[in-house]
Amino acid sequence: MLYKLRFRLSKILTVLLAIFGFLGSSIYWTPAATAQTLSPRTVAVHLFEWKWPDIAQECESFLGPKGFAAVQVSPPNEHAVVNNFPWYQRYQPVSYQIESRSGTRSEFADMVSRCQSVGVDVYVDAVINHMTGVGSGVGYVGSRYEPYDYPRLYSFQDFHHCGKNGNDDIHNYGDRWEVQNCELVNLADLNTSSDYVRGQIVNYLNDLIDLGVAGFRLDASKHMSTNDIQAITSSLKGEPYIYQEVIDQGGEPITANEYFQNGDVTEFKYSVKLSDTFFNGKLAWLENFGEEWGFMPSSNALVFVDNHDNQRGHGGGGHIVTHQDGILYDLTNVFMLAWPYGYPRIMSSYEFSDGNQGPPSDMAGNTHDIYVDGEPTCFDEWKCEHRWRPIANMVAFHNFTSEKFLVTDWWTNGNNQIAFGRGDRGFVVINREGNTLSRTFKTSLTQGTYCNVIDGELTDNGSQCSGSVIKVNHNGEANISLPSMSAAAIHIGAKIS
Repeated sequence: MLYKLRFRLSKILTVLLAIFGFLGSSIYWTPAATAQTLSPRTVAVHLFEWKWPDIAQECESFLGPKGFAAVQVSPPNEHAVVNNFPWYQRYQPVSYQIESRSGTRSEFADMVSRCQSVGVDVYVDAVINHMTGVGSGVGYVGSRYEPYDYPRLYSFQDFHHCGKNGNDDIHNYGDRWEVQNCELVNLADLNTSSDYVRGQIVNYLNDLIDLGVAGFRLDASKHMSTNDIQAITSSLKGEPYIYQEVIDQGGEPITANEYFQNGDVTEFKYSVKLSDTFFNGKLAWLENFGEEWGFMPSSNALVFVDNHDNQRGHGGGGHIVTHQDGILYDLTNVFMLAWPYGYPRIMSSYEFSDGNQGPPSDMAGNTHDIYVDGEPTCFDEWKCEHRWRPIANMVAFHNFTSEKFLVTDWWTNGNNQIAFGRGDRGFVVINREGNTLSRTFKTSLTQGTYCNVIDGELTDNGSQCSGSVIKVNHNGEANISLPSMSAAAIHIGAKIS
């Protein structure tokens, strides 16, 4: 199986690991100075609605040291201001000024530079299919707009006006033309086949590239022709990483594979099927999880357990495992980061009781800081799932096993206990059942003592583990005992002796 590695090699020859302590029902991390062998970076994280100074500090204190490849950030351009400041106001562009509730242009540039300096690329969530909802208003930094009129940027002729069924909204997702030429929930739909519109979009994206941005998530890509996207991306500076949001659950005329010519595509079926299996199915089914389940080729897929849309029941929907499911969320992410399919992106979100709820903020809509007095205020308002020990430590597992992009030594009890290896690079066991799993497993690892990265990490000098250890004998066998709803994972980067 071929695997298209997307990673940024660190500019330093060592990568700092972290030591974490327990805080409530979650794990809080404090970086230490432990060095590990240089490995590729192969996992991204979405810091949803974080402010730029907080992301910069998180890159330096956590994402860089833990070996993350990249961080996806919220749309950085000026956006509408909507009553009650919902999350989706970020997806209603007013102008392409780099000013938003996440911060100023200078703060954005500083964040990109600081993340790059510790080996973490920045991917921007780019909203280029549409502008605001059709109406009048004032943007975040004061830009006024009227229906189909964004001064010095776009006017009436720059938008699609399909006029189907008495208005411009999409009504029939079985009609390709309507999906790509009508309005997505009243959002003014840009005519991306226009050279002028393409030029404005290219200017915006190239401005971000000049600021150091390494890649783009293209929002609502299904609602643009793949050839329109190709015309835009082919005019960009350099070779930014492109991944496109195409919700393809089957049964519609527009399919994900149309967009492979432009870059990678989000595989929403992965999220839905994985969640359904962990909620209602048998983990034993996962032996051939991937393309044999009807997914796109691994080399084209960006995958996730949940994202900012479907964790709220939007954008692909389904019954999705989220941070609200506690330990089940840990186990599902452990599987994703251990299993060789696609480019994984971890979700880092905030608490919400309403699907439209915006990030933690004051009454004026000013987003709360995450870092206070130099420390992250995680696990309350901000959930920081990427810092939960089982998830965070599996980033290194994915990095160290990336060169063996295959499954070996598969085992299952036929129900909800599974184990598998990644050749001589790593081995993982997941117990989804209500009873203890205890047995001798055959692995392909070399003899030695390994730190179980699910509950601990190596100490500074690499000679001890802060959690449990697993010993592999000369035959590659390991005796492992796991309580209900838990996991164990070992890899060559966490070998003690």
